Amino acid sequence: MKKSILSTKQSYLVCALGVLALFLLVMAVCETGLASPYIKGIMMTACIAVIMTTSLNLTIGVLGQLTLGCCGFQAIGAYTAALLSKLIVAQGIAMSDMSRFLITIVAGGAMACIFGVIVGVPALRLHGDYLAIITLGFGEIIRVIIQNLKFAGGIGLSKGQQGQALIGIDRLANLYVVFWITVLTVAFLFMFGRSRYGRAVKAIRDDEIAASASGLNTTYLKVLVFAISAFFAGVAGGIFAQYIGSLNPAMAGWLNSINYVIMVVFGGMGSITGSIVSAIGLTILPELLRAFSDYRMLVYSVALVLVMIFRPQGIFGSWEFSLSKFINHLFYRGNGPKRGRAAVAVEGTASTDGVASTEDNATPDTAAGADDVSRLQDGVIASAGIAGTGEGSAGVGPDPNAPRDGGAMQEGDDRR
Repeated sequence: MKKSILSTKQSYLVCALGVLALFLLVMAVCETGLASPYIKGIMMTACIAVIMTTSLNLTIGVLGQLTLGCCGFQAIGAYTAALLSKLIVAQGIAMSDMSRFLITIVAGGAMACIFGVIVGVPALRLHGDYLAIITLGFGEIIRVIIQNLKFAGGIGLSKGQQGQALIGIDRLANLYVVFWITVLTVAFLFMFGRSRYGRAVKAIRDDEIAASASGLNTTYLKVLVFAISAFFAGVAGGIFAQYIGSLNPAMAGWLNSINYVIMVVFGGMGSITGSIVSAIGLTILPELLRAFSDYRMLVYSVALVLVMIFRPQGIFGSWEFSLSKFINHLFYRGNGPKRGRAAVAVEGTASTDGVASTEDNATPDTAAGADDVSRLQDGVIASAGIAGTGEGSAGVGPDPNAPRDGGAMQEGDDRR
C-alpha cells in the first residue's frame, strides 16, 4: 500500500490555499475589468446554484429521500431576509451594509430551518413518491401564501425608496462575500458527510430497518438532515433576494425545484463534487446556448436525456475529489520499484539452491517464518500418509529411520 505524502491536516491546508488562490483569481478578474457585469451575474447565479444543489444533495444523495420543495425553503429565506432588511432600514438601526447582509441571510436560513423541522417531522415518515408529493405540495402552499400576504407585497417586492433594504451592498461586494459563503457551505456539508452523523445517515439510506435495529434514532437524523438542507436553501434565498433586488412568489414554484433536482441527479447523487460541477455547468450552459434561442432548450434536454441513458448514476456517481489522492498520483507515481508477484518469484528462485540462499540472507523474522512453514509442510505431509517409499518418493516425507508414527499410519492404510 502506498503511503500518503500529505497528512489530513496538510491536505486541508493545501485545499484552503487552493480556494484562496481561486478567490484571488476571481477578484483579479473582477477588479481589472476583465469580467463584465454580465459575467459577474453568472458567477453570482452559479454560487447560489452551488449552495442550493449541495444542500439538496444532502437530502437526496446522502439521506436518499427525494424532495421537490427546496425552492419553497428558498422563498421563505428570501422573503424573510428582504422583510428584515427593510425593517432594519425603516427603524433607523445603525448598521453597516455588510452586517445587515449577513444578519438577514442568517435569519432567512433560520426561518427556513424552522419550517424544515415543521414539515420534516410528519413528511419524513413517508417514503418514495409520497414524500416527493408532500414536499411538492409544500412548495405550492408557500407560493400561494406569499401571494396573499399583504406585507409581502403580493406581486413581488421592488427595490427603490420603499424597498432599499432589499439591496444591502453592491454586486461586486456581494460576489466576494457570497463566494466565501459558498465555500463555507461546501466545507460544512463535506465534513458533515464524513462525520459520525453523516455515516449514520448513509446507513439509514442503505437500510433503514437495519440502522434502526442498530440503535440509531432514524427519525431524529432524518429531521436533522432536512433542517440543515432547509437552512442552506434559506441562506441561498436571502442572497438571491439581496442580489436581484426584487422577489416574486413564482420563485417557490415546482419547476425551479425540478431544475435543482436535475442538477443533483446530473452530477451524481451523493457526490458533492458532482453537485458543484453540475450546478456550475448547468448554469453556464443555457447562457452559452442563448445565441441559439430556438434550439437552446432542445439541446439542454437532449444532453440530460443522454446522460440519464448512458450514465444513470450521474456523471460522477458517488465519487468525490480527494486532494491527497490527486497529489499522490501526481508526485508519487513512478517513484520506487513496483514489487509484484513476478518480482517476488524471481527473487525466490534467483539461485539453484534457493533454500540455502534464502537461509543465508534471511533475517531472524523471515527465518522464523520459514521454519514455521517447513514444520507445517512436514505435518501436512505426514498426516496425509505420504511416507514415501521407493525411488519415486526420494526426499519426500519424513525420514524412514524416524519414529514409527508415520509407519503406523502407513500400516493402517495398508489394512484399509
